[in-house]
This record gives sequence, structure tokens and C-alpha cells, in this order.
Amino acid sequence: MYKNFKDHLAKELDSIKEAGLYKNERVIVTPQSADIKVEGNDGEVLNFCANNYLGLADNSRLIEAAREAMENRGYGMSSVRFICGTQDLHKQLEKAISDYFKTEDTILYAACFDANGGLFEPLFSEEDAIISDSLNHASIIDGVRLCKAKRFRYANADMEDLERCLKEADNQGCRFKIIATDGVFSMDGNVAPMDKICALAEKCGALVMVDESHSAGVVGPTGHGVAEQFDCYGKIDIFTGTLGKAFGGAMGGFTTGPKEVIDMLRQRSRPYLFSNSVAPSIVGASLEMFKMLKESNELNAKLKENVNYFREKMLAAGFDIKPTQSAICAVMLYDAKLSQEFAAEMQKEGIFVTGFYYPVVPKGQARIRVQLSAAHEREHLDRAVDAFIKVGRKLGVLNK
Repeated sequence: MYKNFKDHLAKELDSIKEAGLYKNERVIVTPQSADIKVEGNDGEVLNFCANNYLGLADNSRLIEAAREAMENRGYGMSSVRFICGTQDLHKQLEKAISDYFKTEDTILYAACFDANGGLFEPLFSEEDAIISDSLNHASIIDGVRLCKAKRFRYANADMEDLERCLKEADNQGCRFKIIATDGVFSMDGNVAPMDKICALAEKCGALVMVDESHSAGVVGPTGHGVAEQFDCYGKIDIFTGTLGKAFGGAMGGFTTGPKEVIDMLRQRSRPYLFSNSVAPSIVGASLEMFKMLKESNELNAKLKENVNYFREKMLAAGFDIKPTQSAICAVMLYDAKLSQEFAAEMQKEGIFVTGFYYPVVPKGQARIRVQLSAAHEREHLDRAVDAFIKVGRKLGVLNK
């Protein structure tokens, strides 16, 4: 039987390649950092496509904390939390996350994909409604699909459309309503207008959930995310997020919010109940990371300087850049094959970027997504801009 299935898969893969949509993985042979070595590349390249927003992925202090935690608490837990997979470190990290987001309690997951996937089904039923932004991450979409609640979708950051959905949910007699949104939308880099969302939620009697994966550590006066940026503490009910981006870049996710919500997730959230606990090394390093962020705001301040500098230089060069308030800078190319060719040419110039195209972004919206980091120095940014200009002229993206 596999012969027929194999032929089917081969045809599907060939069609993906012919459409210019095939995704190749490039192998890094060094730690994640601002400058890395890639298999098959001579010398180092500058990395502008990692979620390493605060530059902590290879931080020596975090590495030492991970090593110490592994020596004192072991390599892995070999169990889920409610059986024998909870250590004191897990509880300490959950408290640290709660303190950071000013919430009552926190639950850890293996990844934010699991946090979002396990959020809605334990809390809501067919009597309720989930109103989701059209550009929400796939993990939120999958989490909503696993829930029996009624589903509504509003245009990205469009408050009129959100209000329409809220009224429609009321007209259908929904018991509880929750608005779900990314804090920063990962492909465009725009920030959800949380002040307006919270105002509508209060007006219409809805809960608010935000995924802080690309916003925590990045936006807000001190990088504490969208609640800080829009002064929405106490108005956002549930936060989800990751330890795999700004917060050290390893693994692990979380949901943080009211203690009753977190308690219900501990009882019924399937990714939590049926997945191993986060490894002690990751937990130990994450605890150290939160200590570092309490000590100084230097990394977030440098990240913002880098974003502003890079964006101004790219706009001056004539590139089509989507508006951004985050560390994500979308350089629009619109053509899928062009985005792949552009990324390949950039790698030849020593700049590591990735072309994004359908189905990751809508058809006709292909781009190079540049992600800035506090690990980047000014000379790194200048080299990247120079390479963009050179390749842009070569491929006809720039005319000057």
C-alpha cells in the first residue's frame, strides 16, 4: 500500500517545489548568536532571522545556570507534572513569570504551541464564543479548533470588525466571550492595539487573551510586553508566551493569569497533563534570565536602538517595509521565488535571512522577515543594509 501513498507524496512534493514553495533547512554548526557558521558556507554569516531578540541564546550566565541546574536537579524529569514531574525549580519559575506579568499564577508547558493548544478547550464549551484575530499564530488557531465554542474571526487589528463579532456572539446568546490575539503579529511585526481591544472587551463583557511570544521582552517602555505598552495591567485576563524567543531562546511555554484559570488548566489541559515537564536545565536558565531582566533594562534599550537604526536605513535605501513597533522588520518582495532567490543571494553576502511565502504568509505577500537582536552591533546592521542594497539592485528590487 505504501507504494501508492509514496507516489502521491512524491507528486505533492514536486508540486511544492515547482511552485517555489519548498522549504530547505540550513544547518548551523555553532551556537545561536549574532554571527554564526552555516554548513556549506565559507566563514561566518550574520544572523538576522532568529527570534533571539535580547541576544541571550548563547549568554554565558544562562549557560552556567543551566549547567548548575542540571548538576543539582538532573538531566530530565521522565514524567508529567502531576505524577512525579514537579520540582521546586518549576514552582519558582512559575512565580517568576507571574511576577513579570503581574498575574496571580502560571502554568508551564513544553512550548507556547502547547500552551495555546491546551488553553481554550478546558475553559470554554459550545455555549461560549472565541473571537480571534485573522493573523493569529497557528497555535491559537489550532487551540480554537480543539474547542467546541463558537468561532468568530475579525480582520487584523480592526476594531470595527471586532465589535461586529462581539455583537454577533451576543445575538447568538453566547454565555462567555473571549477575544484572542497575538501581542505582536509575527509576520508583519505590528502590535495589537490592546488598549482598544480591552476597551471593547469591557464594553461588551468579554475576556481578553494575548500571546506575548513576540512581544514580551521586546515592546513596552522596559520591554515587559503589551500590557506595559498600553497600560492594560488588570484588563488582560490571560497571557500565553514562550521561553524560546526573547527569554533565552531555548524551549518552554507558559500560560499566566487568574489562579482559577491556571488551576483549571492544571486539571484539564491535555498538553500539560500528557507531556513531560520542562527540563531542569531550561528552568534553571530561565530563572537566571528573569533575574537579569530585573537587574537592568540595557538589552531591551539596545534592541530598540537597533530596530530604529536598521529600519531608517532600509527605508532610506528605498525598500518596502511594513510598519513595525517590534523587533520584526518585514521587507516586502511579494513574489515567492524572488524571496527565496533573494535570501540565497544574501547568504552569499554573509547575511543569514529567510524568505517567507505561502502558506506561511498569504499568496502574493512574500517577504524577507528581518529580526533584530540586542546581540547585533552597529557594524552588523551596516553590513546587512549594504548587502540588502547590493542584492536588491542585482535582482531588480531597487532601481537606484
